[in-house]
Amino acid sequence: MSPESLALLAVAVLIVAALYASVGHAGASGYIAVMSLLGLAPDEIKPTALVLNIVVASIGTWQFWRAGHFSWALFWPFALLSVPAAFVGGYLVLPNDALRILLGVVLLLSAARFFIKPPAEREPGTPSRALAISLGGGIGLLSGLTGTGGGIFLTPLLLFAHWARAQRAAAVSALFILLNSSAGLAGYVSSNGDIPAFAWVIVVAAAAGGLAGSYLGSRRLDAVVIKRVLALVLLIAGLKLVLV
Repeated sequence: MSPESLALLAVAVLIVAALYASVGHAGASGYIAVMSLLGLAPDEIKPTALVLNIVVASIGTWQFWRAGHFSWALFWPFALLSVPAAFVGGYLVLPNDALRILLGVVLLLSAARFFIKPPAEREPGTPSRALAISLGGGIGLLSGLTGTGGGIFLTPLLLFAHWARAQRAAAVSALFILLNSSAGLAGYVSSNGDIPAFAWVIVVAAAAGGLAGSYLGSRRLDAVVIKRVLALVLLIAGLKLVLV
């Protein structure tokens, strides 16, 4: 990758991280979208996204834990099978065409999520342990395969099933993403996969954007406008991966 392309990628990742953090998201789908639009290969996108997830989700986990929003009782059933399943997903090497289409579908689902208004909050219920464990295993496998960490699936599930309010759902998803991304990356490396050298450069940009966005973004920017912009970026990138 040329210095110019690397600089452009770093700036794009910083902006995406700041925008996502300003609306309470880690940004995995945004990083995948940016890398897709810049022409990176799927086998470069997956490990890089997992590395970025680990850094940004670590920041989110610390912030939500410190604020007292995390719930161990809600978290552990979903995580029980998701972490080993994410390792398996990271270990599996899909053909580039199959991985490209899978990533495209995930981005299109992510775009739809920003257009759909969450249901009105009500007193949260509690999922059965068997159901939570089963759902967590499926989400973990998808997270390892795609490099998304699983938050794109878990957060809306918790909200639409009325199993958590927004802040608790975000807190549980942050640690879920952190552990699944770590397991997925471990699985990827175990399969002799290489982490692109440029990933370590853009990690700094993602961390800086995440910190700045979480501190300033929600106070200065219109969250509705941000979500619409992000949805458009995800839609374009998703269509590019699926159709091109």
